[in-house]
Amino acid sequence: MAVGWPAHLVDGDVVLRPLRRRDQNTWMLLRASNAAWLEPWDATSPVPLEGPRPTFPTFVRTLAAQARAGTALPFAVEFRGALVGQLTVSSITYGSLRSASIGYWVSRHVAGLGIIPTAVALATDHCFEVLDLHRVEINVRPENGPSLRVVDKLGFRDEGLRERFLHIGDAWCDHRTFALTTEDVPEGLLARWHATRSGGADPR
Repeated sequence: MAVGWPAHLVDGDVVLRPLRRRDQNTWMLLRASNAAWLEPWDATSPVPLEGPRPTFPTFVRTLAAQARAGTALPFAVEFRGALVGQLTVSSITYGSLRSASIGYWVSRHVAGLGIIPTAVALATDHCFEVLDLHRVEINVRPENGPSLRVVDKLGFRDEGLRERFLHIGDAWCDHRTFALTTEDVPEGLLARWHATRSGGADPR
């Protein structure tokens, strides 16, 4: 099994744990009820996929294989015991780069409660402290206000615009890249996030 996986990360009411096949019904319901909220930001393939659309069990198996290979960490996001979203650490790279990318989504009915900032802080600390990575990045469309607020709250550094970075819908879309390195959060990102929420200094 890869270093740092499986993992169960907890902070108060927020839990990150492996996505499982038995999450199917809740996951599918969340995605269906949040389609208009999430689809504008969902990456797509520019080449039409052949054959039937992958099933949820196939989706989970693919992510689990990536986790075992050490290239991804596919987390379910729970809030007060209920599945409310997903966070995936992907593109895990070692060697001289030691970097990863974080992507996430959360149900609109719990957006704005600090769930995703807490989840990102938990995952970032896990990447730095357990996987011994050096850098974590998050790529956000300039129009995605809620995600821009997440990286702003956590003090991620704006590294500029990547033009036509990801395919979404029927177009190649620009994204802004935000990043942290271990030097930015020697005390840990979760500790800094708690200090910010309790009225501490602005992290930027």
